[in-house]
Amino acid sequence: MSWMRQRTQEAQLALMFLTRLPAGNLGLNIPKLASAVWFFPITGIPIGLFVGLTYIGTSYLGVLPILASILALSIGLLITGALHEDGLADCADGFGGGRSKQTKLEIMRDSRIGSFGVLALIFLMSTRIVSLSNLPAHQEILLAIITLAMTSRLVMVFYLTLLSPARDEGLGKDAGKPTITSLLIATVICIPAISLCGLYMIYCLTLMAIIAGLFGWLVKSQIGGQTGDICGAAQLISETAGYIFLVTFLYI
Repeated sequence: MSWMRQRTQEAQLALMFLTRLPAGNLGLNIPKLASAVWFFPITGIPIGLFVGLTYIGTSYLGVLPILASILALSIGLLITGALHEDGLADCADGFGGGRSKQTKLEIMRDSRIGSFGVLALIFLMSTRIVSLSNLPAHQEILLAIITLAMTSRLVMVFYLTLLSPARDEGLGKDAGKPTITSLLIATVICIPAISLCGLYMIYCLTLMAIIAGLFGWLVKSQIGGQTGDICGAAQLISETAGYIFLVTFLYI
């Protein structure tokens, strides 16, 4: 298989895994997810673009900011299939309801949602809606939303690279361990968007990194490593931290 074909398949796999957007056919030679993580930040571009354009477009049409925010984030949910929200709910149920590592992991694997999961989703989605609705609806905020979507998916790559799988099977284990090269490529991919935003994005990313680090420490202490749910929750939590920073400290 040619180098270009291999990279194309990795990009398709990442797009299929993280979104519901059409990505073509992979064929028989499906690459390991670990080899596709370099493309994770790029999947954030269409997601952030659709969310941002929906918010700005509906705002210009006279829709109330809070409703425009709900519509925009709903588009994001449709594109991702609520993949990360599902991970957050499972993590909240496991960490809140389990007493031992094994019990926590069993609860996280249960497809049913509990009270901790519901409350976590209500809290985080409310925070995201209110934060976005208080941001100005113009092109600068579009770039900020895209950058947050990219860098929060970079957090997932860091988790997969730096944290060991918490289970001997499951997505976190089956994905494989990404190479440092893949992590570096994913990081470099985010640099142009960060540069276009300006200095404020560095401060924003610093907060996101702190939050991601604290959540990683919590994960390590609770279950000893990462799972697919953990990575999804980390993306959502870090992106929300970015929204909070923008609405609290920045007037674009």
